[in-house]
Amino acid sequence: MNRRSFLLWAGASSAVAMGSAAEFWRWQEITTDVNYPGMAEGHFLRDRHKLPPPTEIIQTDVVVLGSGIGGLTAAWKMNKEGLNDFLVIDGPQVYGNAAGGHFGDLAYPTGAHYLPVPSTESFHVREILTDLGIILRNPMSEKPYYDERYLLHAPEERLLFNGRWQEGVIPNEGVPPDELKEHSRFFKEIERLRHLRDSNGKRIFAIPSTLSSTDPEWQALDSITFKAWLEKNGYSSPTLHWYLNYCCRDDYGTRYDKVSAWAGLHYYCSRSGKAENAESGAWLTWPGGLSPLAEAMDKAAGSRRKSGTAVSLKTTADGVEAHCFELINGIPKTFIVRARKAICAMPLYVASRVVESIQDYGFDPALHLPTYAPWLVANFLMNDFPHELPDAPLSWDNVVYQEPGLGYVVSTHQDIRITPPPKTVFSAYVALSDQSPDAARKWMARVTAKELLAAASADLKAAYGWKFASCVERVDITLRGHAMAVPLPTFRSNPGLKALRELDGPILFAHADLSGFSVFEEAAWWGYRAAGLALKQT
Repeated sequence: MNRRSFLLWAGASSAVAMGSAAEFWRWQEITTDVNYPGMAEGHFLRDRHKLPPPTEIIQTDVVVLGSGIGGLTAAWKMNKEGLNDFLVIDGPQVYGNAAGGHFGDLAYPTGAHYLPVPSTESFHVREILTDLGIILRNPMSEKPYYDERYLLHAPEERLLFNGRWQEGVIPNEGVPPDELKEHSRFFKEIERLRHLRDSNGKRIFAIPSTLSSTDPEWQALDSITFKAWLEKNGYSSPTLHWYLNYCCRDDYGTRYDKVSAWAGLHYYCSRSGKAENAESGAWLTWPGGLSPLAEAMDKAAGSRRKSGTAVSLKTTADGVEAHCFELINGIPKTFIVRARKAICAMPLYVASRVVESIQDYGFDPALHLPTYAPWLVANFLMNDFPHELPDAPLSWDNVVYQEPGLGYVVSTHQDIRITPPPKTVFSAYVALSDQSPDAARKWMARVTAKELLAAASADLKAAYGWKFASCVERVDITLRGHAMAVPLPTFRSNPGLKALRELDGPILFAHADLSGFSVFEEAAWWGYRAAGLALKQT
């Protein structure tokens, strides 16, 4: 090494060392809040703590237990159709997986952050969006007209691959030609399956999933994993496998070598929504994710909500009775709700502990309970935009070619501005798919705030390096130990889920878990169905 080279190397090494030290100390100074929504209530319920006598008895026609999308849809539909005597009991967190938060005026998601433009089969979602003024005209046509404020605008997404940003999240730049041919072959097959119909004229993959084909030929896809299906059909491209694994982690919270092949294909083939004023496959989004949509549904339903969580639900001679509690500074306060009907809009791992004698309905928790994936969402309040690598501009969704992170979303992306805002929020998502769900939950229970911050910021550090820390003002981290049901092989033939889906009695079920996976359209479908059954027998 000559003298000049040595001096350049030494200078660079010193800069890196100084940068690393600055980064370390800056990360130590960042205020980090960690939230475990529903954990206190969930553990109280799990451990069966003794409850004080009820202080109130409430009488209503229909009680809705849970304020996630299933419960909100049921409430919205009943109110719209004239059934106004109902009460929604919030559950452990208002709006569930559609919840959000704020840094002052800046909204951010703590759960789901987008909704694909609904297909014609998802008429229930179109009805909701029309009622809320998001679809402006032709709601049931092939191409409705949407309020453009909520249609995701460009640049939509990018991928950090081989040290450079590229447009889109499917690796393409620097990918060998034989791999690109596989990419093309896969998406041609997806397009074929998207339009294919079975012997009864039904689409093979529809959303809501209950409208999909039940022909044995297609049901057989539920007996193997998505990775096994890819290998069976000759797909070996590492970049294609990475992308499809990323999509399964993003939509289902777990890897493609665990997810049912039926579910893996459904992700692509079911969503065929179009819009008059957007390209096919467009997305709807808000700075706060789906929280503003949930708030609008709540308002349209009359905001008939009460804080509390059900600890038991049973049938009576006159209908149903729900015993509920609310933790106030760790102290439980209880009340009773009596009604003609109950819509159980809570996850099944909770319902299995709340609904008395749930086995009598054909659901055995020991046999039929889904596996649940944990989830981490970290919202970084940014006092400046970090310096960008070249080749593709900052987008709404920014993905890094690695695991377990799922990239980050920019909350202010939808704001129409001439210049960037002074502050923004980067929402980083991490599916803890690099470990088993049980191991991930145990890790959540013992992890420190600094360790969480390190896991949440991995993709951001890959994108921006050590200087990213200087742009961060504070971080809000949300941990969901049972964020979503995972569609493992054979989930389509789960007899317990089938039994709950078909119930028509004093207790009705309305949650995405009935479908076996957690997305807005599925949760809304079961809420819509439950409301219809409650209305029918009024």
